[in-house]
Amino acid sequence: MSESARRTEMADYARRMHARGWVANHDGNLSVRLEPGRYLCTPTATSKADVTSELLLVVDEGGAKISGRTKPFGEIGLHLTVYRNRPDVGAVVHAHPPTATGFGAAGLGLDEPFIAEAVVSLGPSVPLVPFALPGEAACQALAPYVAGFDAVLVAGNGVFAWGRDLEQAYLRLELVEHLARIAVTARQLGGIRPLPSAALPSLLESRRKAGLGAAAERTTPAPKTVVACAPAPPGSDVQVYDPKRNPPNLAEIIRQELAAALQSK
Repeated sequence: MSESARRTEMADYARRMHARGWVANHDGNLSVRLEPGRYLCTPTATSKADVTSELLLVVDEGGAKISGRTKPFGEIGLHLTVYRNRPDVGAVVHAHPPTATGFGAAGLGLDEPFIAEAVVSLGPSVPLVPFALPGEAACQALAPYVAGFDAVLVAGNGVFAWGRDLEQAYLRLELVEHLARIAVTARQLGGIRPLPSAALPSLLESRRKAGLGAAAERTTPAPKTVVACAPAPPGSDVQVYDPKRNPPNLAEIIRQELAAALQSK
């Protein structure tokens, strides 16, 4: 696809996000990997309803503008974090779809597989990335989740999804919001009943055969967050909670640890 066609496509998906009610004000952003070191992206301080191909710009691997008359959005570092960790990814989208964003605001991920088709499309879960201040801290918080997942909820910051192209990234974003709405309904009707664990290997094998991104190979769970006074050892799958950087998550982490302790009794 030519760069001109990609510009037209990106402007279209930006307007779709606004029409679906997934963004408001200047929320949300989209990017595409044009070639190594060149990324097409939406501009900052612009409603997604008003994005046109002429307003798009190109940045380098450090987020600096190469061309375009507008400025890149402040979260470009998060998009670049995905590209650096996933060579197979060609596009990243970010929005605040209300239901899925509500899960993140409540300190909840979509941690249980309850729709078979979604396991094939996204894997067994959509994890919650702990809150971190914008900038390098947010990039560091996101990085451990990129290789193993194709979409994440971010505490206090909506949903990020990525894929081989804009269509796939957008559809994954759409699916996350759809799953969140189903999860809310299931909770109102008595709770989510996860798929049988015995069904997961077959579903994940279908995912692998479909070639749905590097994350299709994942069989390990999301990094576990714990409260600790010292850093996690190198190579550990434990993500240590820093109360100075992530104060809103402390109560939720303590609740999860207490629940796990009670279940083990």
